[in-house]
Amino acid sequence: MESISKECTPLKHEYDACFTKWYSEKFLQGEKTNDCAEVFKRYQACLRAALKEKGLTKMISDARPSIGSIFKDDLDEEQEQKKGGK
Repeated sequence: MESISKECTPLKHEYDACFTKWYSEKFLQGEKTNDCAEVFKRYQACLRAALKEKGLTKMISDARPSIGSIFKDDLDEEQEQKKGGK
């Protein structure tokens, strides 16, 4: 499966492969280490940038008010830019 952004697809595939291997070879054997944290952080950063570029961060944040926004910094930045543009 492809990612929301072409640029993020290689990282998605890398993370998917890492997670599948970790889950089947370690987690199910009782080991709780997080072997994929670094690749997940890189993939998440790529997704955040792609969602911001597509203008989707506010929509996602508005759809999930009960759990808070993972895009708070982006939304604060957008509001500051709007204030400065007036």
